[in-house]
Amino acid sequence: MDELLVEARGLRKAFGTVEAVRGIDVEVRPGEVFGFLGPNGAGKSTTMRMIATVSPPTGGTLQVLGLDPTLDGPRIRGRLGVCPQEDTLDVELSVRENLTVYGRFFGMSRSAVRTRADELLDFVKLTEKAGAKVDDLSGGMKRRLTIARSLVNSPDLLILDEPTTGLDPQARHTLWDQLYRLKHAGVTQILTTHYMDEAEQLCDRLVVMHDGRISALGSPAELIRRYSTREVAELRFGVVDHAPYEAQVTGCAERVEVLPDRLLLYADSGDAAVSAVHARGLEPAQVLVRRSSLEDVFLTLTGRTLVD
Repeated sequence: MDELLVEARGLRKAFGTVEAVRGIDVEVRPGEVFGFLGPNGAGKSTTMRMIATVSPPTGGTLQVLGLDPTLDGPRIRGRLGVCPQEDTLDVELSVRENLTVYGRFFGMSRSAVRTRADELLDFVKLTEKAGAKVDDLSGGMKRRLTIARSLVNSPDLLILDEPTTGLDPQARHTLWDQLYRLKHAGVTQILTTHYMDEAEQLCDRLVVMHDGRISALGSPAELIRRYSTREVAELRFGVVDHAPYEAQVTGCAERVEVLPDRLLLYADSGDAAVSAVHARGLEPAQVLVRRSSLEDVFLTLTGRTLVD
């Protein structure tokens, strides 16, 4: 195996008596897209901040790019690209200046940073907006510019915190394409996201975090096979309490989950599960058969209780 870009063993982070990260092991390999999923308060953002060397670990060991963040923080940060959840662009500067000024922070020469800015504007399809002010950009354009800025220093590791939050579907897919191209250019990426379809599309491997610990690790396909079934049948019996129906459909699928507004039947064949339900004389008002998704895994591992 190539040298790991991130290696954590028993990594911990405490804030006073509150332990946000409780002894996790993480390995990120060169060239992969590695994801952190988890509900609010799971510890994923805290872990990302430790990897980005802006928050020191409380315990365990952590190496980033083969270096110790507590000793080599500046060297590591010089080789990282960070795309924060909130856009932090300078609205007083033009699109191009947001790149050139940022590049100078990394000690790049004026000629080098101009060339790099041209490359990145072309990559994120903002060349025609080079002279525009940030406030004149759409939300999707601002996000693309933020990603371009995080690439100015040609980072060895790109950290993306909720890269497509708040974007419309078209803008999300445009960003997915750009992140996919970065992966195939050899840029290692670590991301957090609340979009399960995004994680399925982009991540080679991911962890699901819950209560400061890692609940599961693997590729999206591996996790779906391990924690769910091939298909899920969703049954609605109208605006009623669905709990009484659980006993009536038991045995029609490998697992039945009761939600306030519907039943979920997990089975290798959703159609077969629905046929078994009909054979018992039950007639749902609405039926949907779909493939299992990473969202099913996520909710199985972390629960459906709202976390504020």
